[in-house]
Amino acid sequence: MTDRPVTFARLSRLARLPDPVRLARFRRAPDLGPRVLFFSGGSALHQLCRRLIDHTHNSIHVITTFDSGGSSAVLRRAFGMPAVGDIRNRLMSLADPGIQGNPQVARLFAHRLPSDQSAQTLAETLALMVAGRHPLVAATPDPLRKIIRQHLARLAQALPADFDLRGASLGNLTLCGGYLDHDRHLDPVIFMFSKMAEVRGVVRPVLNADLHLAAELADGRLVLGQHLLTGRQGPALSAPIQRLYLCAGLDDPRPARAAVRQKLLDLIGQAELICFPMGSFYTSVVANLLPDGVRQAVAQAPCPKVYVPNLAGDPEQIGMTLSGAVATLLAYLGQGQPPGARPLDLVLIDSRLEYPGGRARPEELRELGVDVIDAPLVADPAAKTFDPDCLLGVLLSLI
Repeated sequence: MTDRPVTFARLSRLARLPDPVRLARFRRAPDLGPRVLFFSGGSALHQLCRRLIDHTHNSIHVITTFDSGGSSAVLRRAFGMPAVGDIRNRLMSLADPGIQGNPQVARLFAHRLPSDQSAQTLAETLALMVAGRHPLVAATPDPLRKIIRQHLARLAQALPADFDLRGASLGNLTLCGGYLDHDRHLDPVIFMFSKMAEVRGVVRPVLNADLHLAAELADGRLVLGQHLLTGRQGPALSAPIQRLYLCAGLDDPRPARAAVRQKLLDLIGQAELICFPMGSFYTSVVANLLPDGVRQAVAQAPCPKVYVPNLAGDPEQIGMTLSGAVATLLAYLGQGQPPGARPLDLVLIDSRLEYPGGRARPEELRELGVDVIDAPLVADPAAKTFDPDCLLGVLLSLI
C-alpha cells in the first residue's frame, strides 16, 4: 500500500486544514459543490448534513437498508422489503430548511402516530390522511399533497389486517406506499421525495433487497438482526463481533449474496472524496461494504478515501481499539481485492480526544499502511462528540 506519487500525509502538511479559501468558494456556489460520498446509516450524520448543504448540493449518501427494529421492522415484516427509516432520516437531514424545501413535508415525515391509541383510532387517523383532511396532509401544498395521499392510499390498501400502526413513522409509511406504487423499487420514490423537499444531495440505498445482518461473536454465538447488535433495543453485546455478513432472514442464518446496481457503482466512481464516517461501526459502515461490487468500486475510485473513527462509546466496538477498528475496516475493504489495491488512504483523528482503547497513536495507524491527519475536530477538547463545523472543514479541505 505504498508507491503513490503524492502522499496524502504530505498534502496534509502542505495544506492548511481547514482551508478557509476553499470552504468560502464552496459556500459561494453550493450548486457546484464537491461530490463527497458517505457510507452510513442512522442519524449520526444529521448535524453534519445540516452544515454540508451550505457547501455542496452534490454530496452522495449510500445508506444501509438492513434495520430490523422500530417502525422499519413492522413494515419489513408486512411487506418483505428493505428498511426505509435511515433513508427517511437522511432525506430530511439534507432537505432545504427554508420555505423552498417545503417544511410541511418535513413535519409530516417526522411525525409518528401515537403509541397509546386503539387500532381503530389509528386506522381512522390514517383514513383522514388518505382523504387529505388530516392537518399535516392538508397543510402540504399541491401537487405534493396529491402524491402523499396516493402513496398513503396505496399503503392503506395493502396493509395486513393485523398491522400495528402504533408509533408508526408517517415518513416511513409514505415511502413504503411509494415503494409499493413503483413496483417495489426505492429509487423512484426517493427521487420524487428528494424533489418535493428540495433535498440538497443524492441519497441511495445500498441495496433494494430484503436482507438482514448476521454476526458471529467471539464467544461462538450467532446474532441475527441489526436491532440486536446496536444495543439500542436490547442488551448490549457481551462479546466482540468477529464476522458480519448478510443473511436471508431473521430466522435464516445462511449467508446471502447480492450485488449493487451499476448506477451506484457509477456514483462511487464519480466521487471526489469517499468518507467512512463516525456512526455505528458494524451496522452503519461495515454493513455498506458487504454487497458485491462496493469494495471493488471503492478501491478503483481515484479520489481520496478517509475514515473518521468513532470516539469512545460505540457498543458495537466492544473490545476494539482504534488501531483494531482501522485494521478491521481494512480487512472488509480488502476482501476480494487484487494486490496493491488502495481502498483506504487516510484516517482522520484528533489526538486530544478519547477513542476506543484510549488516545490515538498515529504511529500505530501508519503501520497499518494508511496516512494519518491529526486535526482539531472539536472546539472543546472535553466534548464527547465531533463538532460538525470542525469536521466538515477538514473533510472539504481534502478535496
